[in-house]
Amino acid sequence: MKTTRTLTLLSAALLLTACGGEGDKTQAHGPDPKLPAQQSSLLPSMKIAEPAAWGDQKPKVPEGYSITAIATDLAIPRQTLVLPNGDILVAEGRGGSAAKLKPKDVIASLIKAEGNTKVKSGNRITLLRDADGDGTYELKTVFADNLNAPYGLAYADGKLYVANQDALVRFDYADGQTKASGAPVKVTDLPAQINHHWTKSLAVSEDGRQLYVGIGSNSNITERGMEVEIDRAMVWQIDAATGAHRPYATGLRNPTALTIQPGSGQLWTVVNERDELGPDLVPDYLSSVREGAFYGWPYSYWGQNVDPRAQPQNPAKVASAIKPDYSLGSHVAALGVDFSIPAMGEKFADGVFVGEHGSWNRDNPVGYKVIFVPFSNGKPAGEPVDFATGFRGDDGKTRGRPVGVTVDPKGALIIADDLANTVWRVTRNQ
Repeated sequence: MKTTRTLTLLSAALLLTACGGEGDKTQAHGPDPKLPAQQSSLLPSMKIAEPAAWGDQKPKVPEGYSITAIATDLAIPRQTLVLPNGDILVAEGRGGSAAKLKPKDVIASLIKAEGNTKVKSGNRITLLRDADGDGTYELKTVFADNLNAPYGLAYADGKLYVANQDALVRFDYADGQTKASGAPVKVTDLPAQINHHWTKSLAVSEDGRQLYVGIGSNSNITERGMEVEIDRAMVWQIDAATGAHRPYATGLRNPTALTIQPGSGQLWTVVNERDELGPDLVPDYLSSVREGAFYGWPYSYWGQNVDPRAQPQNPAKVASAIKPDYSLGSHVAALGVDFSIPAMGEKFADGVFVGEHGSWNRDNPVGYKVIFVPFSNGKPAGEPVDFATGFRGDDGKTRGRPVGVTVDPKGALIIADDLANTVWRVTRNQ
């Protein structure tokens, strides 16, 4: 009976998806997006990603650049880190254990699962090495395993930090090391109850003394109650030496990636905003993370636009909510961010790369690509530029889904693809 009911609900969702009717509206980008009216329905708009193999295809990059798969057959690669000697670490895994609350949650989870890899979670970190610098990473070896859905990675002062879904841990690291020399040391526990949004993003300050962990909410819009949102939807600042932590910024629904701006030391993030207010609400965003700031969740979005679903409301918090810096468009699911360097070429020298995993809460899919957001005077300036596309083809098939993006000081962009279980490397042609 339960199976029949689930299949009936799924059929209804698929019918709703097929009917469409919303049109492919232009996504609003930039610092002042025009926000449409809120929409509500019995079921949110949904679109299956329809995975397919790459075969002899690969992502498309701008003229003058080339893209190569440097590692395949991974176990859900999420985020990457380039070590001082040029080795690349890849965090592999999947976490979360949130129960479904309503029939629509069951439907949405089935829809989303169809667009994800069926590979088992690796729960490990893999090391890639190109010993002779020819662009071929001939060594692929497990650096550390038996981890708990590792996601965020950072390195400073001989310490490798890993954000598991339940704790921030560290390893001692010596240059050239290919395997962890022992078990990880816990720096501090991280919120792990339910883990609706399980990913824990990570960045380290330029002096190595402070760590920043992004912790997502335990719901879309407080449907599990505020008690399970304690210490969530925020960025923690953690003392690297002691593990002491405090809220650094709050009201960030799901800060999925963090990065430090070179020179200024300013922390930046990409955030996945709330669902089920329509295909063009609410914009996911790129923003500087201001110490002590409140970014709206759950009471409001994009500043002080009230979300009536969050009950009881809190007018004082809404009044204090600030706007993010830059809209990426609604439901693009940005999961990676890193600052560029001049070695990436004149057009892509100043700005950030963003990995967009792709939408599910929209009839006309968006995301499924890596974009470049140009900066001027330390801030986003202008329209985003497509950098790596073709993850979702014109045939409607999805061959890859970008997650983490990391700029290699050699002048390359590393892209983790958790659908194809591949790590890609984009370089300028010489």
